[in-house]
Amino acid sequence: MQKKLVIVCLINFLVAAIMGLMLRYVFVIPLHEFVKPLPFEFRSLMHAHSHGAMLGWVYLMLYVLIVHHFIPDKKPVYNRLFWLTEVAVIGMMVSFPFQGYAAISISFSTLHIVCSYLFIRVIWKNHKITAKPIRLLLKASLVFMFISTIGIWCLGPAAAMLGIESAFFQTAIQFFLHFQFNGWFMFAVLAIFLQQFHIKNTTVFQRFFITLIASTVLTFALPVSWFAFHPMLLWINGLGAFLQLLTGYYFILLLRPHWEDFWLKTPTLIKWMYALALISFILKIALQTSSIVPTISRMAYQYHNFVIGFIHLMMLGVITGFLFAFLLSSSLISLKSKYLTFGIYSFTIGFITTEVLLLIQGLFYYFDLGMLPNYYLLLFISSILLPLGILFFILNIFNHEPKTIKTT
Repeated sequence: MQKKLVIVCLINFLVAAIMGLMLRYVFVIPLHEFVKPLPFEFRSLMHAHSHGAMLGWVYLMLYVLIVHHFIPDKKPVYNRLFWLTEVAVIGMMVSFPFQGYAAISISFSTLHIVCSYLFIRVIWKNHKITAKPIRLLLKASLVFMFISTIGIWCLGPAAAMLGIESAFFQTAIQFFLHFQFNGWFMFAVLAIFLQQFHIKNTTVFQRFFITLIASTVLTFALPVSWFAFHPMLLWINGLGAFLQLLTGYYFILLLRPHWEDFWLKTPTLIKWMYALALISFILKIALQTSSIVPTISRMAYQYHNFVIGFIHLMMLGVITGFLFAFLLSSSLISLKSKYLTFGIYSFTIGFITTEVLLLIQGLFYYFDLGMLPNYYLLLFISSILLPLGILFFILNIFNHEPKTIKTT
């Protein structure tokens, strides 16, 4: 795994986290007072933040990990494609704050999609995975990545024909987000995670895989119901939520024969990250299951805190928790560093406190209790811990000389 590529991914994450911090500072001191010379609009900065986190951090980190673990013949095309994708990410992070969705930002977004199609092609063609379960998970992740981009291609026609407030436009955005997070990101993370256990193509895995795919597809009915309600959509989402519970059960059965030995050999900091990822994964399943209750599904849409909290649970808890654990398991990291320990705990505490604050304020809104005292200030202070943790993670990699590691 190339050190410089990992550092680039983490710097993207740091920049996205700083943008997120600015978004929260807006509610403490208005943005025009904070950065008068910069013509930022809140929504435009939010687009830069989300694209930087999703495509600059998660996408590119998964790119590096997939090539490292599953591509034994690392031809120059992978490096070139990485840097071309990074150009697209930088273009989006620079252009979105100043113009939102416009010619330049859309051009860089299109470039990223084209790069993702090239990535799908070269990985599908050149991967060398002997274990069928891992091969199926990886291919499913690539399929979901491709499927998710259909939502992006629909945005232009939707905006031109019906406007950006239309159900079609909003559903297209949710389509992209749903199949990115629950499809491409989740399946790729599981492929990397499970490959270390040498999972075999047993009946338990087959059931896990089938229920995971089915639940991923069916639970898209919930965001659709927010913009084009029909009672049948709630039943479809309910079936998806039930299958997701089965997925969690089969996941436990898959890990149970290997877990005790794995956990005993795992260093404390890596345990911390895996615990964060797995607990967040369980919470994600629980929350999606609770959406079968109509009151909860309506509440999730009506109160923005719950939506943001769930997205961050997936992004920072599940996905980033796993990605950090993978990095900590590599030779790029010095686990003995006090700076790394501080960084990991800082990030984790920042994540937990911001999630709790978002949840409490959402409940305050729901029960008509008004604002939590000093809510925005507390949220901003807690959010400082996130980029601080990422920064110390980067410094650890900068200062540590990695040993040669063999490709799995």
